[in-house]
Order: sequence, then structure tokens, then C-alpha cells
Amino acid sequence: MIGRAAAIALLAAGPAWADAPVIEAAQASQSASGWRIDVTLSHPDTGWDHYADGWDVIAEDGTQLGLRALAHPHVAEQPFTRSLTGVALPQGTKRIGIRARCLTEGWAEDVRWINLPPE
Repeated sequence: MIGRAAAIALLAAGPAWADAPVIEAAQASQSASGWRIDVTLSHPDTGWDHYADGWDVIAEDGTQLGLRALAHPHVAEQPFTRSLTGVALPQGTKRIGIRARCLTEGWAEDVRWINLPPE
């Protein structure tokens, strides 16, 4: 039997992805200069030491097609939406994935898949 202090420490540690950013919404639209990707994230940003610091666009095979770095915390702006423009997608791409990243936990395990409109 483990002691009370050890049990509390185990509970406090929580899962590794407890503070992963959540993709609330994502959409893609095509223009003459490439694709525009709009992503809405929520994350319990606490300041410069812990915040959602980016999201990327990936192909179905995991290849990174674009990266949107987030340069500062969004403590008072939750959820928040940011865009990435001029994304070049390989010919015939039917869907893309969006992954979010946190400064302290790294890439979230969840991927939001977006089906693209037919060409």
C-alpha cells in the first residue's frame, strides 16, 4: 500500500497531455496564392512559461505542409483563431490534418482532419 503523500503526488502529476491545446475549429479555403488555413485553439495558457505556441498542417502520411508559430501567450483570449496563408498542397490532396503544439508538452496527440473541396 502506498502512503498518502505518494498517492497525492501521483494524482497531482496527472497525464502527460493534460494541458494539450484543443483544436476547436479548422477550415481551409483555396485562393490564387495557395490555401488559407484558419484554426481556432483553446489552451489554459498561464503566461510565457506555458502557452500554445503553434499548429501545423500535415498530409495524411504525416509530412508537414505548413507551420503557424504563435509568438506569445493568449491568456485573456480563449479560444483564439489564427490563420496561415499561402500553403502549397500537393496535387490531388483530399484532406489535411491540423496538429496543435504547447510550449511545455509539445505536439498534442489529437489531429483534426479537414476534407478539402473537390478541385
